[in-house]
Amino acid sequence: MKRIILTGGGTAGHVTPNIALLPRLKELGYDIQYIGSYNGMEKGLIEPLGIPYHGISSGKLRRYFSLQNFTDPFRVLKGFGEAKKLIKELQPDVIFSKGGFVTVPVVMAGKKCKVPTIIHESDMTPGLANKISIPAATKICCNFPETLEHLPKEKAVFTGSPIRQELLTGNADAALKFCGLSAGKPVILIIGGSLGSVVINNAVREILPDLLKDFHVIHLCGKGKVDDSLKSLEGYVQFEYIKSELKDLFALADVVISRAGANAICELLALHKPNLLIPLSANASRGDQILNARSFERQGFSKVLEEEELNKSTLLDSLQTLFRDKESYIKAMQQSNQQNSIDTIIELIESVCK
Repeated sequence: MKRIILTGGGTAGHVTPNIALLPRLKELGYDIQYIGSYNGMEKGLIEPLGIPYHGISSGKLRRYFSLQNFTDPFRVLKGFGEAKKLIKELQPDVIFSKGGFVTVPVVMAGKKCKVPTIIHESDMTPGLANKISIPAATKICCNFPETLEHLPKEKAVFTGSPIRQELLTGNADAALKFCGLSAGKPVILIIGGSLGSVVINNAVREILPDLLKDFHVIHLCGKGKVDDSLKSLEGYVQFEYIKSELKDLFALADVVISRAGANAICELLALHKPNLLIPLSANASRGDQILNARSFERQGFSKVLEEEELNKSTLLDSLQTLFRDKESYIKAMQQSNQQNSIDTIIELIESVCK
């Protein structure tokens, strides 16, 4: 039996693609092990799935000044020692890393133990953790054709991002029942990321009187961000966070407003959902969401409204234009070959197994 170590953590985007690979890996008979941080959010996502979970020490790789920058290298070194010990004990045939700070010592230890390692970069340009890991990787999967320019030619493979297959099995009628909505109006689904977005939430709520004339609105607004004063508003439904019902909400949605995290937009692509992307501002990030969004815009998959341009007028105009032209976006997504990458990545894993 072949054994694979999956690693990735820090955000859901560094874990859910690994989860998407699990059914196919199990089907092929792999023994699957997971390495994450001691108590990172990845632990809560992986352990309920029955996958053996191994925690290691992890530091954060910061681009800004912090006193922790002086102590975290020691945590990374400790994590490297723990990862090397685990790899020697588990004797994996291959390691697959989805990124995040915890993966750096795992990838480095994999090279030290001479285990082939594949890393996956979701964003247009590699994040800091993956930049550090690239020299130790056997192959590097990427999500955008433009990313190939930033990677070593002999290692880079354009795959797209693994998508959870259950998202493709949603039931629109079940979503109507779950939300208490009646049929008859098109539906806008708003997703502001796993924590929600105050900026997007406020902008959407400002234009609700106009939106609700023509649409039902389902709003995933983030933990602690439900507006109690709007709970009785007809045609408007709020949730902090959705898990198992998300596939049904996607099936019901006619158009989607979303941040531009790589995994989120690849799910929209796989589902052929016309979307308005409002990427996280470069002032609050390294600008990767803006690059992701513009790539999808160039390919005809998305309409983009940058956060600095977001107001009542621009949001309403963008939504109306998106809905009017939704068939052209659907057609572009249907014709794309940048879709579910599970089979491509599995073939790559199989090809490098020692």
